[in-house]
Amino acid sequence: MKIQSTKKQQLQITADLASIAKHAMGVETLETRNSDDLDFHDCSVWQIRTALEAAYMAGRYDAMREENVNR
Repeated sequence: MKIQSTKKQQLQITADLASIAKHAMGVETLETRNSDDLDFHDCSVWQIRTALEAAYMAGRYDAMREENVNR
């Protein structure tokens, strides 16, 4: 599912995802570095769950903020 977003929104999404990956999963960057050692990571299920919960909550927060702006 592709959602239309502005350039500013896309930059914020990218920054948010990078922060979640770094803090929840220990992934230094989401940029492709063309190296298996750098591009593939072992993550525990609890790290994955934490990352998914953080992304979900960020989406909920953004939706509530957007709803309040449009009132």
